[in-house]
Amino acid sequence: MAVFMATLVLSVQSSFAASQWQQSNESSALNVDHSQWDALLAKHIQADATGVNLFSYSAMSEADQTKLTSYIERLENTEVTSLSRAQQKAFWINLYNAVTVQVILDHYPLESIRDISFSLFKKGPWAEPLTTVQGTKLSLDNIEHDILRPIFKDARLHYAVNCASYSCPNLQDKAFTASNSEALLELGAQQYINHARGAKVKDGELMLSSIYKWYGDDFGRNEGEIIDHLRDYAQPALLEALSTVDRIDDFDYDWTLNTHE
Repeated sequence: MAVFMATLVLSVQSSFAASQWQQSNESSALNVDHSQWDALLAKHIQADATGVNLFSYSAMSEADQTKLTSYIERLENTEVTSLSRAQQKAFWINLYNAVTVQVILDHYPLESIRDISFSLFKKGPWAEPLTTVQGTKLSLDNIEHDILRPIFKDARLHYAVNCASYSCPNLQDKAFTASNSEALLELGAQQYINHARGAKVKDGELMLSSIYKWYGDDFGRNEGEIIDHLRDYAQPALLEALSTVDRIDDFDYDWTLNTHE
């Protein structure tokens, strides 16, 4: 996930870029095979004691990396505009996450995704074209901000795309598909909001992940609506704590790599 909110120039570009991907085919019987990605996630994701899903980058064998490359190439060769909207949603989430893992592996070992730089002026790989779909070069920013957010308008997407960092919502241990996306989006929201890196109340003050600062408008028009969003997913202990607050006091984010090595 990119750190900075879109500028006016990027907003204009985003409107144009998003229009390229508006087409879908709701009668399409085409199903994208996500089994390679599914197997890699099942093999290499392990939750820590607090419930944060960590990825074993160092355990990715040459064969595993070949499978990852093959999977990404399969997505790149898919005519995504011929898919149904549900298939497209899963497609873009999986592509974002798979390419993120690939770029980490290309620069591994490292302490943070922000250690990767393709420019002297930018931290992280988000603005760099890393994949090509239907002849169009795309960056991770393009996938998230020019396609997923404007087309699907679903705040829960922030709980699905993973920035390879400890404070990011969980990279799930299975691939998204048209049939499981709704359940995984709900699961991601519940896991994140009920973990301290997502939301916590301490000494009467509400501390949130910086995701709710960077993309606040996706979750609500004001602080009250963002807190209402948290309450929708809060388990009893957090829900009780949220009943005593009416404002957001601070934000935080840990960019440490999401790995257990």
